[in-house]
Amino acid sequence: MPATQMKQRVTFRNILFATDFSSAANSAMPYATGLAKIFEGKLFAIHVKDPINYAVPPEMWASAQQVCEMELQKLRDGMNRDFPELKHEVLEGEGAVWPALVSAIEKYGIDLIVVGTRGRTGIGKAVLGSQAEEILRRAPCPVLTVGPQTPSDERSRGKLASILFATNFGPASHAAARIAISLAEENQSRLTLLHVIENRSVGALSSAEEFGESSERDLRAMVPDEANFWCAPHFLVERGVAADKILEAAHRTKAGLIVLGVHKPVGVPGAATHLPIATVHHIVAHAACPVLTVRG
Repeated sequence: MPATQMKQRVTFRNILFATDFSSAANSAMPYATGLAKIFEGKLFAIHVKDPINYAVPPEMWASAQQVCEMELQKLRDGMNRDFPELKHEVLEGEGAVWPALVSAIEKYGIDLIVVGTRGRTGIGKAVLGSQAEEILRRAPCPVLTVGPQTPSDERSRGKLASILFATNFGPASHAAARIAISLAEENQSRLTLLHVIENRSVGALSSAEEFGESSERDLRAMVPDEANFWCAPHFLVERGVAADKILEAAHRTKAGLIVLGVHKPVGVPGAATHLPIATVHHIVAHAACPVLTVRG
């Protein structure tokens, strides 16, 4: 990676927090507000409501509208009360989730999306469950996904003490590395860089040992000399199933954040990620910390 590509620090100035008022969304909100504070950015909270179904009795859709308005006002009041120093705005969309998010991304110059998901063995099914995969794959900016295994004490810390960046050295990895390094510098976090060698990967070089040594050199080359950390980065090369090894390393390093790269969506949905989409799902669903995905 050219050194000049890494010199510019990453900042998140306009953060979009997508909420369906569920417990999963509520779990993600502290991360959205925390990052907005760290980067002195503006937080946009958006709720995308279903269109009015005029096929049902008027009192039913009128009641649904009223509940939605009450939740939106509760959100506004809570943000004004709990985060008076934070620049924020509550947005309301209607219809399909992704088009509404795209509109907000373009209008407000969003550079980070934060979502919560409730799925335990994949991306759960609900307004911000079934749409999460599309957001992960198509968002032009990084996406922070807070999964169901993230404990409450992690959310209350506010500062990321340890960051794990996992890479397969694909095109998306460079963009993800830049963000992982910037976040580690900004938070003075411990940074661990990980590459997992799966069995099918070995063979291009004469031995697994040689392959591992080459991978560690590549990991070290991702960190510029001018990077400012409070402690030296760690470099890990593991062998095995990528999702399992990433989760094991996150647990071992007590990671408060996992950073992954994802490729631009091409071809069959779910087939164009840095890691197979099922692997990303597995990591999000089982990680005891948020997962930041960066599209290359």
